[in-house]
Amino acid sequence: MKTKLLVILLLGISASTGAQASLIDRGSGLLYDNVLDVTWLQDANYAKSSGYDADGMMTWTAAKTWAADLVYGGYSDWRLASNSPINGSSFNDSYAINGSTDFSYNITSPLSELAYMYSVNLNLKSFFDTTGYIRNDFGVFGNGTNNGIDSSSFGQKNVGLVNNLQNEEYWSDSETAPGSDNAWYFGTYAGYQHYNAKYIQFYAWAVSPGDVASASASASAVPVPGAFWLFISALAGLMGIKRRGGIGCFCAFEGA
Repeated sequence: MKTKLLVILLLGISASTGAQASLIDRGSGLLYDNVLDVTWLQDANYAKSSGYDADGMMTWTAAKTWAADLVYGGYSDWRLASNSPINGSSFNDSYAINGSTDFSYNITSPLSELAYMYSVNLNLKSFFDTTGYIRNDFGVFGNGTNNGIDSSSFGQKNVGLVNNLQNEEYWSDSETAPGSDNAWYFGTYAGYQHYNAKYIQFYAWAVSPGDVASASASASAVPVPGAFWLFISALAGLMGIKRRGGIGCFCAFEGA
């Protein structure tokens, strides 16, 4: 009976931890995404904050060079956020609003790291909802007023665990095709993915494969501290049952 009860408790703990948001603060400016299995810089405009670039906006080639040469927290395996075709082996640049193509609003697929960060981890809204209606709470500021039409609407904001999230476009690591003059980007001011010429200047956000700080941040690896105390309390209860020499009301677990 005690074994059955322990299994049930462990399953409950597993379910509670698995339901947590996928972005985990590892400290020292590192955020781990346990769905994408990548580590993001917490500062979404570190190119500027670090003094590397005056405003953080760079051409695609310059942004890739910055990420590839970056050393942060002792780690050097950085790159721009990437995306892969949502459907099939090639990109679909047909326009959509429901996240069903690569040129679309409301993309929630983990195959687009920037879109997944925006829509899922940060729960930010696109300009259109999936039926085509304009939202009043879209964009980085969440108030529907910063759609990029007026240059004065651009700015930055700390959103959730992310700092200095720009209300503009971010380059991805992915070209539209090998050797193409165009590369994919994600617009945070309206929540959509598209592509543009590589010589355009957009922002850059560095990510690194895997959980790079897990060894030094083991205490942060458990997103629900309360689950640990639930487990300890359950063990204490089982010990109390043994001392009393009976199973009392827990007989229901035996099918009584």
